[in-house]
Parts: sequence; structure tokens; C-alpha cells
Amino acid sequence: VQLQASGGGLVHAGGSLRLSCAASGRTFSSYVMGWFRQAPGKEREFVTLIIRSDGSADHADSVKGRFTISRDNAKNTVYLQMNGLKPEDTAVYYCAASNRVSYYPTGYDYWGQGTQVTVSS
Repeated sequence: VQLQASGGGLVHAGGSLRLSCAASGRTFSSYVMGWFRQAPGKEREFVTLIIRSDGSADHADSVKGRFTISRDNAKNTVYLQMNGLKPEDTAVYYCAASNRVSYYPTGYDYWGQGTQVTVSS
């Protein structure tokens, strides 16, 4: 599967952005989809994931209550709605696909190219 992330940009603190990740292939609905982020000089970290079947999701504590992941299997797309953005959310955001639930980058088999999110204070 190939993934294409989009929707990043520059926003003021407190603002919102919606990231999209479009997937190729007919088996999109069978994958667990995740979002990770990587800030300069830091390791890539888990942000959120959504289960393939019932749409159950989990989020990192740092984004709970502010970020929401969703998926549209008919459009082969997963979304990340980010509200209440903070300067510490600044990072390159990556979408990824896996055949299993994982909170670690090594658990994902397919990656998008990343989209930059910059939050100014």
C-alpha cells in the first residue's frame, strides 16, 4: 500500500488543522492506521491510531482531548483533526499502516512521506 499525507501548514497556537492520508490499494480497510510525529532532534513518536474493524481509536496522552483520528474506508483515507494546537505539536507528521495494533514505529510496514505542521506561539 502507498500512503500520501497532506494538510500540514503553519498555524497560530490554539488553531486547528486537518491532516489527510490517502492510501492506494483495495485492502485499506484491513489495516490499522496510525499517525506519528517527529520533531527536530527527537525520535519519532506515536500520536494516534485507529483500528480497522470498528474504528476504535487510541491517542497519546499529550494529544487526548485535542486530536481526533477517523477513517473513511470508502475513500481509502484516514484523517487527523487537530484542535487546540500548541507550539510543542510542531513536527513532521507521518501516517502509517500496519497489520497489527502497535504504538511503535517499528510496528508499521508502510509510511507516508510526512507533512510539516508548525505552530507559532
